[in-house]
Amino acid sequence: MEFLLAVFLAVLTVTVAMSFYYEHPKAEIPHGISQRQKLYVFHYVLNFVLGLGKFLEKVGITSEISIIRTVMDGIPPFKDKHLFIKDLSFEKVNVRIYQPKISTTGQRRGILYFHGGVGQFGSIRAYERTCRFFARSSNSVVVSVGYRLAPEYPYPTQFEDCLVATIHFMKAAQDYGVDSSRITVCGDSSGGTLAAAVAQALVNRTDLPKLRAQILIYPFLQAVDFDLPSYQQNKGVPLLLKERTIAFGLKYLNKDLSDIKAVAKGCHVPEDLQLKYQKWVSADYIPRKFKRRGYKPSTTRPFSEELSTPMKVVFDPVFSPLLAEDSVIARLPETFILTCEFDVLRDDGLLYKKRLKDHGIKVTWCHLQEGFHGIILLAFWGRLIAFQSGNQGLEEIVNFLRLM
Repeated sequence: MEFLLAVFLAVLTVTVAMSFYYEHPKAEIPHGISQRQKLYVFHYVLNFVLGLGKFLEKVGITSEISIIRTVMDGIPPFKDKHLFIKDLSFEKVNVRIYQPKISTTGQRRGILYFHGGVGQFGSIRAYERTCRFFARSSNSVVVSVGYRLAPEYPYPTQFEDCLVATIHFMKAAQDYGVDSSRITVCGDSSGGTLAAAVAQALVNRTDLPKLRAQILIYPFLQAVDFDLPSYQQNKGVPLLLKERTIAFGLKYLNKDLSDIKAVAKGCHVPEDLQLKYQKWVSADYIPRKFKRRGYKPSTTRPFSEELSTPMKVVFDPVFSPLLAEDSVIARLPETFILTCEFDVLRDDGLLYKKRLKDHGIKVTWCHLQEGFHGIILLAFWGRLIAFQSGNQGLEEIVNFLRLM
């Protein structure tokens, strides 16, 4: 027994060491980020988790995705004396509602929060601190949506669950002391994708009140161009490396991971769609100041007929909200967009901001000059883990909410 345990630990050590060996050269911590060593630590921790997950999956103990989910859930916080917290089900969609205990003279604003995790991990528990913070700091009723995850529940189940929960809450808002005209959808990363897609799905609903706003925290918004300036400049910046972004997206859609390099080059986009989407997705619309860190325009985008058919799904606005038609964009609610300088998804937010403003939508933009992907979530884990730039972003979000 001791021998088997020793062998297991030895193999585990080698596997995890290999993950560091292969991933470390890909990591590029820019000097524009303060507390660079702290970010390196998080990069190593993430690589350890991914390496451990791969090893345990290979030996048949558990799946890689289960390990990531467990780590993300972390240690739950203590009880909150300032909030009423209750688990409910909105038409079979699990939700957790956070209601401030402090008395109020009128109805509160409502916030539907969609967590990140590329549709495959993340949970109500993983974002417990996030939702408690928004409920307390903005005196709002927050609904955290526990949408079902892939691969057990394939895309677009995640969007459908978020839409169902949103509609249910909008219809029943008064039951929770919420003004139905002051409901906002909010999400970070892929949760921002879901928030944007839900907002778009509701623009033509005449049987519901209009959303008051949408809050998109470093959202993924398009799968057309993975060679935008932010993808080039930040391809190796933790926590979301370029290759990892595409790999997670392909896994979410249950596509072949061997296509990562071809998708990165844009081989999945037919010429006619390249022409259609270039009016919305183009480096030409990214301000010059965001191209100074070594951006090199791409001249060729070879097309693969074999790849395009299985990849058609990525052009659906549910997956790529930036590709919605002008008639939908023009009817969206007031918007808050947070972007980070050192994030591959930075330019998705910049391009969406431009589209919204071009159609007269009021946009509040918060750009974290030292920010990287995931910095807002880290802000809820104390001083040892939080970054100052993330705290700044939280203040901006709360200030926006208080005006709603």
